[in-house]
Amino acid sequence: MRWVVLLAVLALGGCASDIGPSAAELGQRWEAQNIAPVAYKADLIAFLRTYLNDPTHVRGASVSQPQRKTVGPGERYVVCVRYTEGRNAGQREGVATFVSGKLDRFFDVTKGKLDRSLDLPAEARELCKDAVFAPFPELEKLTR
Repeated sequence: MRWVVLLAVLALGGCASDIGPSAAELGQRWEAQNIAPVAYKADLIAFLRTYLNDPTHVRGASVSQPQRKTVGPGERYVVCVRYTEGRNAGQREGVATFVSGKLDRFFDVTKGKLDRSLDLPAEARELCKDAVFAPFPELEKLTR
């Protein structure tokens, strides 16, 4: 009988404990992943080569330096990109977020402005409003 009571107490004790990470641990993990991207231009070029319909006609490309901005529950390194794709298309703007120094997500802000049904976070539209852009000739030299 004692064994049954002991097993019941242990089983209930196991149900009452919280085995997930605490809010402080989650915050530390998030912050530990904030490593400044070194090869951010190469990451963007690799991604945009597959993302763009015709990467051979990009012109007027510019990019910002990585900056820490609030994205989701904390800060992430963010890079803003502007370019014109194709012969008759208007200027496009995108926001890339980086985790552990690598490209994690890319938001096409222009598509979000044109199509409100897209799942584009509201803050993504505001991330590049004060960005300082520099020419990005590597993007203009893309091939298939």
